[in-house]
Amino acid sequence: MEPSYQFFENRACRYFPCHKGIADFNCLFCYCPMYFLKSCPGNPSWIERDGVRIKNCAACTYPHRPENYENIMKVLGHAIRTGNS
Repeated sequence: MEPSYQFFENRACRYFPCHKGIADFNCLFCYCPMYFLKSCPGNPSWIERDGVRIKNCAACTYPHRPENYENIMKVLGHAIRTGNS
């Protein structure tokens, strides 16, 4: 894919690719912007430490798939408008 405001691939990154199995790997959301959401369209797991639930997105590839950019923007917009986290 061509670099654009919706897609960026950083092959020079020492962690590239941080997830396997994605043809067009979008590095734009290197750190997931939906991490703060209790419910997101990705597939996080939850771990518990000292009685605290922690969101674990290590196996989630949702933000790295170029076709999910528009939906991520919608989810973030909704969270901002409603104060929903």
